[in-house]
Amino acid sequence: MELNLKGKRALVLASSQGLGKAIAASFVNEGVNVVLASRNAEKLNEVQAELENLQGGQVRYIQTDITQPDQIKQAVEHTIDSFGQLDILINNAGGPPAGTFEQITDEQWQQSFELNLLSYVRMIREALPHLKKNGGKIINIASSSIKEPIPGLLLSNTFRTGIVGMTKTLASELAKDRILINTVAPGRIATDRVAFLDEVNAEKQGITKSEMEEKMKNTIPLGRYGEPEEFAKVVTFLVSDANSYMTGSSFLVDGGMVKSI
Repeated sequence: MELNLKGKRALVLASSQGLGKAIAASFVNEGVNVVLASRNAEKLNEVQAELENLQGGQVRYIQTDITQPDQIKQAVEHTIDSFGQLDILINNAGGPPAGTFEQITDEQWQQSFELNLLSYVRMIREALPHLKKNGGKIINIASSSIKEPIPGLLLSNTFRTGIVGMTKTLASELAKDRILINTVAPGRIATDRVAFLDEVNAEKQGITKSEMEEKMKNTIPLGRYGEPEEFAKVVTFLVSDANSYMTGSSFLVDGGMVKSI
């Protein structure tokens, strides 16, 4: 199967660690020129050096707070200045805080809206003029909560589902411009975010973090957490030429954990 990604240009958000970093690494291995973006400049510099050792696509970075419209604009402009065009946009953001309805404040609702939904809206808006030139691919990273709400993660359950509605609508609106857009949702992938949630849940239940991990693994048919690289492979396929007819869809990468149809 030919992916035909060599020479493509991508902007990958929240890529200084976790899923974003794994996606960027997979892209570079396929010859994609990648702009990394996150709030942590020190980590970005380290990741750039690490990915350049892969001897694949070129790597640049820009410090970006995706809750700030001017910085979103600058990230897209930096991609164009670096590589001349934008072919692939990966929307990604850290998870919002945990909490139940009665615990979450108006300020947390607003912050999570801006980080986990409005940032995607703004980034797509800035990227569209460039993606329309030759067609392109957009991936919106969400969560398995788009299929099955996760207890204690009300903010994520709310705004990740909003991503799906936007993605499905844009699939119809952007098809005429040869832009394919899909949602990819991780289950229990071995990232710092999942480790943090395991710690929080372990404390609530009065058990150790290791016991919590085993408890969660028992809910996954494959019996283990996924690796970020496994998640990145799915994203890489979806932005490649191998995907020419899937748009507006949601893809779970969860080892069979979610039981809903």
